[in-house]
Amino acid sequence: MKVPLLYGRGTVDVEISDSLATRVIRKPQMPLLENPAEAVRDCVEPVAEMARGCKTACVLVCDITRPVPNGLFLKPLIDQLIQGGIDLDNITILIATGLHRPNEDDELAQLIGDEWVLHNVNIVNHFALNDQDHVDMGTTQSGTPIKLDRRFVDADLKIATGLVEPHFMAGWSGGRKVVVPGIAHADTIRTLHSARFLEDPLVRECNLEGNSLHNEQLEILSLLQQVSDKPLCALNTVIDEERRLAFVNFGRIVHSHTAAAAFANKYCVVQVPSKYDVVVSSAAGFPLDLTYYQTVKGFVTPLDIVADDGTLIVASRCEEGLGSDQFKHSQRLLKQEGQHAFMARIQSKQQADVDEWETEMQLKAMRRVNIKLFSDGLHGEDRELTCVDMVDSLQEAVDETIGKRRNPQVALIPEGPYVVPIHAN
Repeated sequence: MKVPLLYGRGTVDVEISDSLATRVIRKPQMPLLENPAEAVRDCVEPVAEMARGCKTACVLVCDITRPVPNGLFLKPLIDQLIQGGIDLDNITILIATGLHRPNEDDELAQLIGDEWVLHNVNIVNHFALNDQDHVDMGTTQSGTPIKLDRRFVDADLKIATGLVEPHFMAGWSGGRKVVVPGIAHADTIRTLHSARFLEDPLVRECNLEGNSLHNEQLEILSLLQQVSDKPLCALNTVIDEERRLAFVNFGRIVHSHTAAAAFANKYCVVQVPSKYDVVVSSAAGFPLDLTYYQTVKGFVTPLDIVADDGTLIVASRCEEGLGSDQFKHSQRLLKQEGQHAFMARIQSKQQADVDEWETEMQLKAMRRVNIKLFSDGLHGEDRELTCVDMVDSLQEAVDETIGKRRNPQVALIPEGPYVVPIHAN
């Protein structure tokens, strides 16, 4: 059996003997929208009425780390804002980078996906470290500082857009997550990504019920709504394995996100009857596997189906290397201190260091399973700083791991963390 895994901008093949008990885990086929362009136009039609009486609008878009079909919906959305009476010069597209790097030049064109929008609309990046760019709105009940990009806070009409897919902390991406952490200040982000939240067992992929991080995001949105004359709204999308549009909606931000997550849950969460000795997965390919930082999602998402003392083998291109300098520093500390000392140190902190949270999430996987990583984009020190077992050949690593076990059960997840396999007890 030969199975292609998403890898960078293409695929990498893995071959498994037909004599082994092997399961390929994919989403069930999503019902695709017959006419995506028409579905989007129908979806955004209410925007014109909402825009009446507004002078300014701010539209949030996700950064390059997510394959959001912006080219399908940004132009129709902007057209409705103009039809509602907002001057084009008073419409801003704000890229919700969180603490990621800005998206510029060719990458910006790829992100926006529409030449007219790219050249006619004011498009800006969010910079979480720029104090002057944010409005201080106090704190949540649990003490999280609420600081949000003033370009969004001050806009008469506020619209988030995004892709709803499994997220290993917030449950699902999209909706409220595009606001927080998308356009939040570093102080807000670092608090929400502290061990106080991330060590909560309900802070996990595809779970919103009792998820303390999700609840904190909702509280922040509620406070933002109290100072806004118009409803906070969102356009949410869901795409299939081939990145075709299966779902789009528009409405109040919480309601629209909840509906999109309910749709995605029917396809992204896949129940399997057993746990597996060897699980081979991708890190979802481009753009999610651009860095090792994002690859960590591929370590965490399949944990529920890996048997005790099982091995997880992940293929991730990592064409941009390890990630930020802050993430590299965190990985160096993990290597120097070891797992237990690293966790003991960060658990007492009110705010995590920038990108330290990805190391913490990696530890969740390292505590449970043996991890092997295939990547031809990591070199030199970056390979050592992964703190996992790097392999030079994916096929050889799979063969060797299988060969050490007697009649192992094997699972393959071609789409990586876009699919969440759950062991059905």
